Amino acid sequence: MQIREVRTVDRRNVVASALAAAIIGLAPRAVMAQTPAPAQGIERAILDLVIANRILADQEVVDAYGHVSMRHPTNPDRFLLSRSRSPEQVQASDIVQFGLDGSPVTPGAAPFYIERFIHAAIYAARPDVKAVVHAHAAEVLPFTISKTPLQPVIQNAGVVGSHVPVWDSRAHLGDTNLLVSDIRMGTDLAQTLGNDHVVLMRGHGFAAAGRNLIEVLRMAIYLRLNAKVLTEALKLGPVVALSEGEIKKIADVSPNAPELQRAWIYWATKAGCADLLER
Repeated sequence: MQIREVRTVDRRNVVASALAAAIIGLAPRAVMAQTPAPAQGIERAILDLVIANRILADQEVVDAYGHVSMRHPTNPDRFLLSRSRSPEQVQASDIVQFGLDGSPVTPGAAPFYIERFIHAAIYAARPDVKAVVHAHAAEVLPFTISKTPLQPVIQNAGVVGSHVPVWDSRAHLGDTNLLVSDIRMGTDLAQTLGNDHVVLMRGHGFAAAGRNLIEVLRMAIYLRLNAKVLTEALKLGPVVALSEGEIKKIADVSPNAPELQRAWIYWATKAGCADLLER
């Protein structure tokens, strides 16, 4: 009896061990099957654009107004932009595809930003541009209406470039409500921007154009900070701006450099949307 019991116990142990091994072997596959695949292509682009909206709101570059867009990742004749919502409230379902004339690819009843033509015209004029920001940061506005140039004076603002032109809609198009409400106005603005990175808009705000979302966010965020620092420094007397050589070396940094990725993660975390980075 004892021999049979031992053999029975041994047999049970063998079966249990085999089952355990099978379960362990299958477990990773089961976990992988339950984990959603990372978003790619257009889905990833949409999530990144949502993050960019939240970041600009958190950094106080935009408020109820202002917007950020990016060129379509696979179709350069289109760009992605939210429907008419305040940046802090933008969700993935709000993102719409537009053509380079500012018309939605799929017409819908949702209201669109009046000034989407800023984005459309810049993308049409500048194949190198992959992301655009338009905002009305209060710190920048004094430089849109004065003769004092908005020079880059702090290191991170070097990405803005040495020349920041001012577009005066009245000088070009007569009296308007200052809003870039059609492609004709957008094209005129894009001509003033030329090959520069940022254009100021008299009594209105600015538009920034970058090689990717991270770079254009860096431009917008540090343009505002630079304007604030410059305004305070001018109260003390003459200022020392960055040199052409310094600006070139700063601007030559790849928009995909690790230090910019670090900023992207930090900004997203601070804005409360770091979870969107992992989807």
